[in-house]
Amino acid sequence: MGDDSEWMKLPIDQKCEHKVWKARLNGYEEAVKLFQKLDEKSPEWSKYLGLIKKFVTESNAVAQLKGLEAALVFVENAHVAGKTTGEVVSGVVNKVFNQPKARAKELGSDICMTYIEIEKAEAVQEELLKGLDNKNPKIVVASVETLRKALSEFGSKIMSLKPIIKVLPKLFESREKAVRDEAKLLAVEIYRWIRDALRPPLQNINPVQLKELEEEWVKLPQGAAKQTRFLRSQQDLKAKFEQQQASGDAEGDEGEEEAVPQVDAYELLEAVEILSKLPKDFYDKIEAKKWQERKEALEAVEVLVKNPKLEAGDYGDLVRALKKVVGKDTNVMLVALAAKCLACLASGLRKKFGTYAGTVVPTILEKFKEKKPQVVQALQEAIDAIFLTTTLQNISEDVLGVMDNKNPAIKQQTSLFLARSFRHCTTTTLPKSMLKPFCAALLKHINDSAPEVRDAAFEALGTAQKVVGEKAVNPFLTDVDKLKLDRIKECADKAELASGKKGASSGEKKDKAPAPGKPAGEKDTKEAAKAGAPPKKPAPVKAGGAVKKSKPPASGGGGAAKGKKQETKEVIEQELSPEACEEKAAAVLPASCMQLLDSSNWKERLASMEEFQKAVETMEKNEMPCQALVKMLAKKPGFKETNFQVMQMKLSIVALIAQKGNFSKTSAYVVLDGLVDKVGDVKCGGNAKEALSAIAESCLLPWTAEQVVSLAFAQKNPKNQSETLNWLSNAIKEFGFTGLNVKAFISNVKIALAATNPAIRTSAISLLGVMYLYVGPPLRMFFEEEKPALLAQIDAEFEKMKGQTPPAPTRGATRSGAGGEEGEDGDEQEEDSSPPDVMDLLPRTDISDKVSSDLVSKIGDKNWKIRKEGLDEVATIINEAKFVLPNIGELPIALKGRLNDSNKILVQQTLTILQQLATAIGPNLKQHVKNLGMSIVTVLGDSKANVRAAALVTLNAWVEQTGMKEWLEGEDLSEELKKENPFLRQEILGWLAEKLPTLRAAPSDLLFCVPYLYSCLEDRNGDVRKKAQEALPMFMMHIGFEKMSKATGKLKPASKDQVVVLLEKAKASMPAKPAPPPGKNTSKQASAPAPSSAPTPAPPAADSGSCVPDSKPDPKKTKPGALASKGKAAPGKKAPSKPNAKDEEDRSGPIYILVPNGKEQRLKEEKALKVLKWNFPAPRDEYIEQLKTQMSTCIAKWLQDELFHADFQHHIKGINVMMEHLESEKEGVLSVLDLVLKWFTLRFFDTNTSVLMKCLEYLKLLFSLLSQEEYHMTELEATSFIPYLLLKVGEPKDVVRKDVRAILTKMCQVYPASKMFVFVMDGLKSKNSKQRAECLEELGCLVESYGMNVCQPTPAKALKEIAVHIGDRDTTVRNAALNTIVAVYNVHGEQVFKLIGNLSEKDLSMLEERIKRAGKKTVAPPAKQVEEKPPQRAQTANTSLLRKAPPEDMSSKLNQARNNMGGHSEPPHTVPREFQLDLDEIENDNGNVRCEMPALVQHKLDEIFEPVLIPEPKIRAVSPHFDDMHSNTASTINFVISQVASGDINASIQALAQLDEVLRQEDKAEAMSGHIDQFLIATFMQLRLVYNTHMADERLDKDDIVRLYSCIIGNMISLFQMESLAREASTGVLKDLMHGLITLMLDARVEDLEEGQQVVRSVNLLVVKVLEKSDQTNILSALLVLLQDSLLATASSPKFSELVMKCLWRMIRLLPEAINNINLDRILLDIHNFMRVLPKEKLKQHKSELPMRTLKTLLHTLCKLKGPKIMDHLSMIENKNESELEAHLLRVMKHSMDGTGSKSDKETEKGASRIEEKAAKANVSDFLAEIFKKIGSKENTKEGLAELYEYKKKYSDADIEPFLKNSSQFFQSYVERGLRLIEMEREGKGRIAASTGVSVLPTEITSAPVVTASAPTISNANSNGEEVGPSVYLERLKILRQRCGLDNAKEERPPLSSLLSKSSAPAVVSSTDMLHSKLSQLRESREQFQHLDLDSKQTLSSTNSSSSSSSSSMTNIDDLKKRLEKIKSSRK
Repeated sequence: MGDDSEWMKLPIDQKCEHKVWKARLNGYEEAVKLFQKLDEKSPEWSKYLGLIKKFVTESNAVAQLKGLEAALVFVENAHVAGKTTGEVVSGVVNKVFNQPKARAKELGSDICMTYIEIEKAEAVQEELLKGLDNKNPKIVVASVETLRKALSEFGSKIMSLKPIIKVLPKLFESREKAVRDEAKLLAVEIYRWIRDALRPPLQNINPVQLKELEEEWVKLPQGAAKQTRFLRSQQDLKAKFEQQQASGDAEGDEGEEEAVPQVDAYELLEAVEILSKLPKDFYDKIEAKKWQERKEALEAVEVLVKNPKLEAGDYGDLVRALKKVVGKDTNVMLVALAAKCLACLASGLRKKFGTYAGTVVPTILEKFKEKKPQVVQALQEAIDAIFLTTTLQNISEDVLGVMDNKNPAIKQQTSLFLARSFRHCTTTTLPKSMLKPFCAALLKHINDSAPEVRDAAFEALGTAQKVVGEKAVNPFLTDVDKLKLDRIKECADKAELASGKKGASSGEKKDKAPAPGKPAGEKDTKEAAKAGAPPKKPAPVKAGGAVKKSKPPASGGGGAAKGKKQETKEVIEQELSPEACEEKAAAVLPASCMQLLDSSNWKERLASMEEFQKAVETMEKNEMPCQALVKMLAKKPGFKETNFQVMQMKLSIVALIAQKGNFSKTSAYVVLDGLVDKVGDVKCGGNAKEALSAIAESCLLPWTAEQVVSLAFAQKNPKNQSETLNWLSNAIKEFGFTGLNVKAFISNVKIALAATNPAIRTSAISLLGVMYLYVGPPLRMFFEEEKPALLAQIDAEFEKMKGQTPPAPTRGATRSGAGGEEGEDGDEQEEDSSPPDVMDLLPRTDISDKVSSDLVSKIGDKNWKIRKEGLDEVATIINEAKFVLPNIGELPIALKGRLNDSNKILVQQTLTILQQLATAIGPNLKQHVKNLGMSIVTVLGDSKANVRAAALVTLNAWVEQTGMKEWLEGEDLSEELKKENPFLRQEILGWLAEKLPTLRAAPSDLLFCVPYLYSCLEDRNGDVRKKAQEALPMFMMHIGFEKMSKATGKLKPASKDQVVVLLEKAKASMPAKPAPPPGKNTSKQASAPAPSSAPTPAPPAADSGSCVPDSKPDPKKTKPGALASKGKAAPGKKAPSKPNAKDEEDRSGPIYILVPNGKEQRLKEEKALKVLKWNFPAPRDEYIEQLKTQMSTCIAKWLQDELFHADFQHHIKGINVMMEHLESEKEGVLSVLDLVLKWFTLRFFDTNTSVLMKCLEYLKLLFSLLSQEEYHMTELEATSFIPYLLLKVGEPKDVVRKDVRAILTKMCQVYPASKMFVFVMDGLKSKNSKQRAECLEELGCLVESYGMNVCQPTPAKALKEIAVHIGDRDTTVRNAALNTIVAVYNVHGEQVFKLIGNLSEKDLSMLEERIKRAGKKTVAPPAKQVEEKPPQRAQTANTSLLRKAPPEDMSSKLNQARNNMGGHSEPPHTVPREFQLDLDEIENDNGNVRCEMPALVQHKLDEIFEPVLIPEPKIRAVSPHFDDMHSNTASTINFVISQVASGDINASIQALAQLDEVLRQEDKAEAMSGHIDQFLIATFMQLRLVYNTHMADERLDKDDIVRLYSCIIGNMISLFQMESLAREASTGVLKDLMHGLITLMLDARVEDLEEGQQVVRSVNLLVVKVLEKSDQTNILSALLVLLQDSLLATASSPKFSELVMKCLWRMIRLLPEAINNINLDRILLDIHNFMRVLPKEKLKQHKSELPMRTLKTLLHTLCKLKGPKIMDHLSMIENKNESELEAHLLRVMKHSMDGTGSKSDKETEKGASRIEEKAAKANVSDFLAEIFKKIGSKENTKEGLAELYEYKKKYSDADIEPFLKNSSQFFQSYVERGLRLIEMEREGKGRIAASTGVSVLPTEITSAPVVTASAPTISNANSNGEEVGPSVYLERLKILRQRCGLDNAKEERPPLSSLLSKSSAPAVVSSTDMLHSKLSQLRESREQFQHLDLDSKQTLSSTNSSSSSSSSSMTNIDDLKKRLEKIKSSRK
């Protein structure tokens, strides 16, 4: 009991896990009670999540029952139960179903059911299906039983049947009877739900079992199975079900019966892959000559394709092979067999076969000429099966093409095929647009001579009538006699539709729901869904059918008036004889009227007419004999009436008759000729037109118009012709465009356009304008061949019409039908009134014959050049044809192959061809979407962005023609998304996100894409995820939230949670479906946004046309949504033409919208080339469009409308508004200045002077404002404005030129004149002489105002270019050029002649003459010229020029100045004028300046005169402290650093001097933190510049270069003495720096300089500093990468690599101290990369073995220092097992474990290990000999010395004298010095403090690892044949100096490194002081080198001399001192 009491105290969850079963039992019992009490959402549940599986897998049988009960209660009540589904159900299956106790099994089964109830059906089913594979039959039986129970209760919607049916056959084969019996029960249960769909999957089971099943199936009740248990989410269904159960309502049964789920057997089958199983020789055999072989091949295929479901794949080749047999094989038996194979393929692939349908259908139809019944039958089966895989629309072209065939058998079979096809159609899939051509073709067939053709045609027409209803077909049967109509009706009654419904033709329409017995798969699911929906608009009163019946059908040919049926009979009115007419007329007209009709007296005729009119007015419609009356009117004199009054009456009577009577075409023929004759009459024309319109109303406009126009053009009267066209223009507006034969009109319009009479041409163009309203831009295609002048007029007319909506028809049939009828049938009505698509009217060429097999083989050739030729040919064919028929032969297959061509150029060419093809084929392109279009989608996955972009353009071009539906149908798109290609995914999703919102409905197949959309939401690629999230709301908009949520059920739990959150988000942002346009948008008409009922978004759509250049006003393109998003335009924008009161209110707000960082963003986009760069000879539409888009976000909408209006008046209004707001909205103007200036550049291209003057007026005000605001124009603003402003400086009008010059002058206040100079110089290239002259004048003004320094890039270059114009042909240009040079002469004096270079004698004499005439006024330039100051004065960066600017603006200006550095090389003066210290102004000014003058550094100037070794550099005399300069130090440092890399030596030296001052003061040095990388980059850029450019320039004084080098090295040494700063240098920068320094050391040209040696020594010292002070990881990493690069680079010298390695050796020595601070992982990664790029084998091939040894030494050292722990540092290496590095480290580790104990850290591992080995040798002399050999070899001298040192240390008594005796004196001293050095280094002696107070490591040349070791003997060096390094000569020089008694230390100014190399060296001046001495020469030399070009190369002569300090110019110091005194005193 004691034990019991222990566990009794435990909490429940612990009891449940207890090892004592009783404790567990007790725990389970308590758990049941607890679970029943707990709240559903209680956190307590989570405790038990991990335990529930243990509840069910309990080992004790008694406890298990309780555990199962507890688990069941848990699943029923816990909200978290779903998480346990998999493990618990698995436990139930494996541990409960095998239990003997029935209760346990029952509970297990209940648990499974409860899980299903909580929406976990899939997981439960998965586990139960796993149970079927268990070896224990008990488990199998229980699993089957549970599945059956679940299906029985929950039904087939919740339990997925496909996987269950898949395992059924296997269960029937089980050895266990119990399993087979249970399987039988399961099969019966499944049958109850899906009926006959279960038969195909079970056809292969044992026949006996099948028979038993059949018997059981028969016994089942007929009613549909019902769901009896419901999910938690189906509680509403549950309530409904319970209610029905209670009431036992019979209606319920009926309702249920309708909802029987139609399960398609095809869906339950497993797809079979057959392509790989095709016989290998199939394609050869199918081409064999023997028919038996061909038959064998076909039979092999037949066996494979008989599988009822085939896996998708590329069946193209197989289909082509079979098609060839069908089309060309002579053996009819094989034709039948091939057709059979095609039929099987089509039914096995279903929709996936649709791709190939288009290619096969024509072949099969043409083969119907065969008479053999079995062939015909096989072909029928094939084509029927194929039809089900595609749509009628896709194959309509092919079918119609064959219907004109002469062979009656083909005609008959085609009609029969159509009849069978129509049965599968519905009213939606057989629209009138398709019915019309089919009916026309079939009507020909019903009049055919062959009876079988007639019968087939009747059957087809009858079936069509049954499908779409009599009303829809009748308009096409107007000319069919009654007998035939009856026959059609009879056929319609007999017709059986596939969907089992009675057609729409019967008296009342049946409900459109499909009957339950519909054979599966006969219609695609989409059609079924549509048919299943109830009618959308039930009539308000009666049943839908009745209303529809009563409504007179609207004509497809052109909306007829009411009572169409009667009219159709009257239209064909018999012509009456004159006698009959007189008789009829006499019956209705007064006798007097009849007598006087042809009286010779006009008054009598007039009286007769009046009587006639009265009589007509009183007649009833049906009594009026129209034909008789009009014939009476036409009676002599008829329409040749001479009296205009009588004629007017006559014409108005004709109009009256036409309006009131049943006016037929026969009557119209009588009068039309006369009417047309009078149309041009001045007095009667109006009446004639009215009469024509009345006739048009009766006989329909299309017919009337055709007659009228042809009659008019048959005449010669131009007035009549032009007025006829005017009437037609008006009539189209009144009647609408419906049914008009555009082709016929166009031919007449072309005649009119060619007429000589201008009135006719004008009328024709007006008519085209009206037609354009309805047809849109495609209309222009018909006139592209016209003359340019005429085309321009047409375009102008079209431009006027752009954006207008066609007026609603006011006359004609379109008005008919009102009230409920209109509402009911509105959609059909609209459909009829829509004009035919203009694309259908274009004459199309058949190019299929041009696509020869040769061309196809060319396109597929192996040689890309031939493939390209093929593609070029295709492009030519399409270009020549312009518009082609959709039948393009084998071209799709050929082009498809090229879309995955390895040559990307060909892929792009193919895409271009496909774009052409889209335009050429037009809407009929739809049939190529599946076989060719989808391949375009595949190209979106290309890795090259330009190819993807081209593919997207092509895709959109296709979609524009085909619409989206074709692309979304089927699984093709989802198959593309399935591919895990990030590019493909992101492009497709982006495309869908753009296209889906514009669709009003999307096919249900879109659902196939959803699983892949979800996987994209979790894609590794961020762009894919982003695009998927963007597309999510668009998918939801069409699929719905419910379906999307349901689809998440198949995701893993973790993924599901994420996706559900995203779905919720998407739900919130889901766009509404676009509103349908008024009526039904069945065409591309522009009339969709009709004014009467247009929805709000329509006006902007239409309006946009007025501004958007290429926008077509067709609804597809001008989508309201797209517009709003693109331009962010406000919806419902008003037309600017109607400003009303409300409009005025809207204009009251600000015109500029402040967008934070908007300008910066635009600048970034333009830099990154995301938008077009504003650079063009004339603005193209895309620039205007881009500017419009950019402006839309930051300028008021109404103002933008004004600015981009087509009319110039609106532009002027816009500018006026901007002027008004200029002062009040300064900030706004500044924020959009770049866009405003761009807009003005567009106006500069307009020809309207008033706009131009207004622009210039505004610009003057604008630049005045900018100047006041002290604004600085950005580069972007300048480059996109100034060049275009300069175009206007060449205007012929003086006033314009004057204004432009004024603006340029003002601009110099906001933009540096030096930069302006460059733009004006570019203006000189213009062909306009006025512009050249004005630009030259402007240049002169700039020089006068701002001095010589404005001349860019250098005064010499600029002046040479200006001087060229002295010889210009134009006098004004010559004069201007001379004046400009005179202006320069005035500023610069005689030096001008040097600068302008060689002039011709004539030009020179002109110039001299002009200078004389100018009186040689060398005028001092005005005070404002700053840049012209002599360079000595511009000594520091100062801010005198910015005295206006508030201090906080400074940083931006500095940055701006810095940014401008990159554009073009700086002028030779050192600092831009903004930063110059303007001493002149300071002298003249006595303290009235607004700015605060920074306090100057108080240097003791007196000291300058005292004799000093190194003079204090004067440059610092007036240098202000950095932090005093202005508040923003960082930007100043940035600016100065940017100057370091300047191309001008002096500028660079100045900048370096300033930085050096900062670096030398510890308190200031911190300011450099964060700028180190930037500084080092600038430094090595300067080093590179010196190396590549300055050193090669003969004109440069080499002292300058030495000075620059000294400055650089001095600065670097200062920097690298500060460890905190030095450590900031990054790896990449250090690598480049080391590269620069080593290159400098190896530069032979430096050696030849006077002080070259000094430079090299200093570099040596610097390198040591860099190695010691930098971040050890970074420098080590940098050296490794540098070594790797140098070994890989072919051009790299071996010396370079050697020096890098020496640096590495130095680093290896430093490793023991630094090992703890090094990021070893990164170093090892670098070594790994090194070994990967340069594996052991590659290194061994290297000339030197040093790299290999260096690497080994490094690794060995690291191993020695870290020991086995080093293996933990390989974390950054991927696949480290494959790494050569790991293997090497393991070897080293193993070796070191076996080796001896550790050595002192100070010993070099290399030397030490060698000595270990060597000392073991008995022969010591051998060992020493080897060491000396090493010292003697050039490469290993250092290593040898180190080993000798080690040896001497170890064996102090060893005698090395004998080895030294034999060598030269030079070698002996070399060895001694080397050993001494090593000793110093090892023992750490002799650190000397430099004068700066920072310790410097003592180093002699030989000890610095960077210096090349000298060769031991001179003879050795010479004989070696290699180039001897400079350091060798250095060594020799030293030795020579020593021998001559010249001590190296006794120089006047000892070189730093030599001083440091002595162990007891005196204190030395710091490197920075040495630098200052160089700076002292700064100002002397600057002027003379100011204008040098740094281009030419030069070789340097070798000189060797010690460095000498430069003397300073005393005069400069005096001058400077005086000036400074003056400034100080004035400040006091």
